Amino acid sequence: MSTSEPDVTVVVGAYEAMPYLVKCLESVEAQTLGADRIEIVAVDDGSTDGTGEYLEEFAARSEIPTTVVRQKNSGGPSGPRNVGLGLARGRYVFFLDADDYFGEEALERMVAMGDRAGTDVVLGKVVGVNRGAPKSMWKETVERADVFDSQIKFTLSAQKLFRRSLLERLGLTFDEGLRTGEDALFTLETYLRGDGVSVISDYTCYYLVGRDDGKHVTKSGTYLLRFDSARALMGLIAQYVPPGPQRDKLMVRPFVVTLLPQFGPGFLKQSAAVQRKRMELAAPLMAAHWNPAVAGRLKPAERLRLHCVALGRTDLLTGVLTELKRGKQPERVGRGLNGTYHLALPYFRDPSAGIPDHIYAVPCPSVWRRLPAAGRTRIRRLRKWAVARPVQRVEYPRAGGRG
Repeated sequence: MSTSEPDVTVVVGAYEAMPYLVKCLESVEAQTLGADRIEIVAVDDGSTDGTGEYLEEFAARSEIPTTVVRQKNSGGPSGPRNVGLGLARGRYVFFLDADDYFGEEALERMVAMGDRAGTDVVLGKVVGVNRGAPKSMWKETVERADVFDSQIKFTLSAQKLFRRSLLERLGLTFDEGLRTGEDALFTLETYLRGDGVSVISDYTCYYLVGRDDGKHVTKSGTYLLRFDSARALMGLIAQYVPPGPQRDKLMVRPFVVTLLPQFGPGFLKQSAAVQRKRMELAAPLMAAHWNPAVAGRLKPAERLRLHCVALGRTDLLTGVLTELKRGKQPERVGRGLNGTYHLALPYFRDPSAGIPDHIYAVPCPSVWRRLPAAGRTRIRRLRKWAVARPVQRVEYPRAGGRG
């Protein structure tokens, strides 16, 4: 192996990765950055399908210096990534999943961006192959993205370019106690504690591949793992961001991406015992981190579901989910001059449920801010009049006992 410091160490954690591993490693060899500026550290995590043998064969013939580690199965992606990180010598580190592959100019573009902007994390545009991929953060290329106001908080996978000196300074590794969401915890901490995040949106750097055999870790495991992930990420945000608008903006991510799916349509199919357990696991998270400012950043239907969870009301939640499953468009109620209105979702103004109107509100703050004070006063009066008017409601099951 060369003694000079490479620009990038590509860490590949591999478990039962054939035949996807072939294209993965070919994409590293095809990089325009050049073999003399890259090293690979590949960790076979106890595979039985020939993954380890292929890695050794690749290392013997490739122009890219490649270190292969073969170990017993660790049970998740964190162990192999940490082993690879411990052996990395590059100025930057990229965690490449063995199922996925690079665009040819990916590393060259990302290294150039990190060097030019002086940032510690570089995000390269990701597209899905036979699977979905995040899209909202790829609208423009920016040298320094705002962690709180941009969409980068919705891409917390490990497939980023990280400055190794940052990881060493923070002593940062992947949490091997988590079986899902460990990458979100790692990545968000680099966003919050590093010196800036860059985004490359004008070139596809990374191809996220959907496997046909269902061996994605994120698709396996029990619901308990998702609550572990939400708890860890919420705790990290609370640790490094003081209470206020910035914390609220970040808290939207674990609530919407991790917690909310636990109370979707599938909740109706669960046994009473599982429903009760999910509500119990959510209760301390809702009590610690759910507040009106976070709720106001969600869509009304999302906000309503989580409000029921915060109340500990399984009966209300199942009523809401049952009605939402029918797909009927809710009536718009009380639209004002500022564009604000309410959606008459389940239990809207139902005295037996007691859910406040603001849970159903769809605001238009940009219009509201442009109005003069007299106009705002008039709108408030109109709102009071609208609230006092009777509203035609669909009959839902009356709120019963607390679930």
